[in-house]
Formats: sequence, C-alpha cells, structure tokens
Amino acid sequence: MRINKYIAQSGLCSRRKADELIANGNVRVNAAVLREPGYDVQEGDRVEVNGHLIAAEAGSVYVLINKPLGMVTTVSDDKERLTVMEVVKDIDARLFPVGRLDLDTEGLLLITNDGTLAHELLSPKKHVTKTYFAKVQGRVTREDVQRFSLGLDIKEEKPTLPATLVIEKSDDISEIRVSITEGKYHQVKRMFEAVGKQVLFLKRLSMGTLQLDETLTPGSYRALTTEELSALKNRTI
Repeated sequence: MRINKYIAQSGLCSRRKADELIANGNVRVNAAVLREPGYDVQEGDRVEVNGHLIAAEAGSVYVLINKPLGMVTTVSDDKERLTVMEVVKDIDARLFPVGRLDLDTEGLLLITNDGTLAHELLSPKKHVTKTYFAKVQGRVTREDVQRFSLGLDIKEEKPTLPATLVIEKSDDISEIRVSITEGKYHQVKRMFEAVGKQVLFLKRLSMGTLQLDETLTPGSYRALTTEELSALKNRTI
C-alpha cells in the first residue's frame, strides 16, 4: 500500500496532509526518515509519524477524538446540527462513532469503520467500563458512593449495575469521577438525579483500555496507536 494511503487509512490525516508530512521529514519507516513519497508499505514495516507508531489494517480506521460541547454524536442530523463527523471530515473513509455522547457532554469518543470492534465495545454482555469526570450541583457524600455501588433506580425495568463513584471535591458544586459498565440513555445524569443532585458538566475520560489524550483540544483528533488498538481489541476478546 502506498505510504500516503497507509497513513490516511490509519485515521491520522488526509492523503494530501500525509504527503506534506513526508515532505517535511515527519515520517519514519523502520526507524529511518522516509525520503521516497511513492514508497509502498510492506508487511512488517514500522511506520511512525512524529514519533508515534501507526497502523492501517486492511482499510480499517480508528480515530480518537476529543468531542467538544455542542456536537451531536451521529453520522447525520435531520435538524442540521453539527455532528462529530465534522471533526474527521478530511478522512477518506465511511466512518461512524462508537456509542453516543450527549450534546452537552465532551471527551473521549472513538470513531471507526470497524463494525466488529464497535459491537464488542457496546455489547451489554461485555461490561466495558466507561469513566467520566463530572461537576455536580450538591454535596456528594459517602452515602452516595455506597448507593452507586449497589445500583440505582433510574425509572427503568431494572436498577443500574453497580458503579464506582470517587469524590474528588465535596462542596456546593462537587467534582467526581464515576465508572459505569452500561450505556443507558443519559445514565450518569439520571443516576445523580436518583440521589437528588444535578450534573452540571460531564466529560468522558476512558472507554475500556482507551484513555482520553489530554493533549487533544476539544474538536481535534488523532489516530489510535498500534499499542492502543491492540489493548482495546484484547479487552473485547
């Protein structure tokens, strides 16, 4: 596969941008700076861009974005609102977001064209852990921690599964981290409503083994590294 296509299929950037990276000496193949823009990547080659190892698996694309506030997590929107696909519009592939983040929630979101991986990450049977940081109106207490650990009634057929709540600051506006293993509609917000509190700000920090890259500004993205992708796939086996 031609090197610029390989880089583009990793989800890092467009082919045109890949050509610029090569011309600027930002691409290494097997530890050597690439000087041939027409190079064909061979099986076993290690391709690095700006020091990060990347991978393109038979046309599969894996992109980590830092979702900003105000974007809907869909491929298209009948209300003509901005969607998260705007962030990756320069990638030449048919992509989709893995799961959803609310309009007013920011943070980690995986975008890919790998339906198998997406299914594994979203399957209720897999219990993939998702961790969020939140600011909450009201003083979060040890009693709340206990109630989260037992599961909460959020007005559905069954209570939520046990969740891990960690208090970072308990005040009129508390700061917490919460880890859940489900993906119910507005789940974190509804769990806090069940204990008489309101979520003011919500940011997803991780999904399975995948962690939010804090160097990514809201609305930016990068391709998953080989190590991140391997860990994510091994988690879902």
